[in-house]
Amino acid sequence: MNLYPIPMVPGPTSVPQIVLDAMNRDYPSADLEREFLDLYNQTENLLRVVYETKNRVVIHTGEGMIALWGALKSTLLPGDRVLALASGVFGYGIAEMAASIGADVKVYGVAYNQTFQDWDAIERLIKTFRPKMITAVHCETPSGTLNPLEKIGLLKQQYEVPLFYVDAVASLGGTPVKTDEWAIDLCLGGSQKVFSAPPLAAFVTVSEAAWKIIKQVGYVGYDALLPFWDAQEKFYFPYTPNWHGVAAVHRALRLILDEGLAEVFKRHEMVADYCRKELQEMGLRLFPAENAVPSPTVTAVHIPEKFSWEELDRRFREMGLVVGGSYGPLAGKIFRLGHMGSQANMTLMEEALRVIDKVVNFS
Repeated sequence: MNLYPIPMVPGPTSVPQIVLDAMNRDYPSADLEREFLDLYNQTENLLRVVYETKNRVVIHTGEGMIALWGALKSTLLPGDRVLALASGVFGYGIAEMAASIGADVKVYGVAYNQTFQDWDAIERLIKTFRPKMITAVHCETPSGTLNPLEKIGLLKQQYEVPLFYVDAVASLGGTPVKTDEWAIDLCLGGSQKVFSAPPLAAFVTVSEAAWKIIKQVGYVGYDALLPFWDAQEKFYFPYTPNWHGVAAVHRALRLILDEGLAEVFKRHEMVADYCRKELQEMGLRLFPAENAVPSPTVTAVHIPEKFSWEELDRRFREMGLVVGGSYGPLAGKIFRLGHMGSQANMTLMEEALRVIDKVVNFS
């Protein structure tokens, strides 16, 4: 039974029954059974298709943050230079994460309602700072924006930056993520957003260049990438894998690929466009600036002045709609609709918008 019949939180998203069924089995010990290794390998191959990569994909047990931390700690040493491109809560947060492990971090930041546009400024920083790693967030979920990454990848190659690290947790599967074309070495994803699976798995693509650096750094914590270098070959994982979680991700991937990536992307764009158009017609203000790129997976909206976030949230929930608030400096200022994965559904969006209109304009 759904606690709220109109789920529009931008993750964890509503999990389809067919995905729940895939994990609600009594699996034997994952690290002893050949069937698990076969499932892991199959799931990795499906992830490669969604990531548009030939690189290997590590599947962690845990929520998306394990991938963000693990990729940083596996490739950085104190003093390594990191250029953090930031346009929101997670972009600035990654800069803080890198600094906390001793990296020499320079931040190129734009306003939270903007996306990257000044490529000359970014190029000058890459040229003068000469970072070991560039970090960026594809979809800034708290802001409802989508950063273009192709130009960053070109600059990364032009100036021979060893590593390009991208948080694609809230975009992967809902919009193109061209890992190889954009020269991304470490591309991070999670099961609880567009995949509409429980928050039990996180993913990292690892390029050949990244593997070389991982071996040099030698980090071996729980979130380390190094043990996955030969885990499949030796069938010896660094910790007991979550068979239930991998089974859920495998089923979720099959749903996406059976529909077809192009059709999935089209569905997300269609629902997102409709959402933004209808909200504006209600008199609501979208958070992203007019010249910023809006995300096809999440829409951020200014809270009307006559409401506090707490009151707006309460009224929505009384009518069966649950949306998301936001974080950091955006907390209490905007609310967000997560039209991603199973929630990129036109009927569901129409129901959500009816509630929003009733609460905002007729309360």
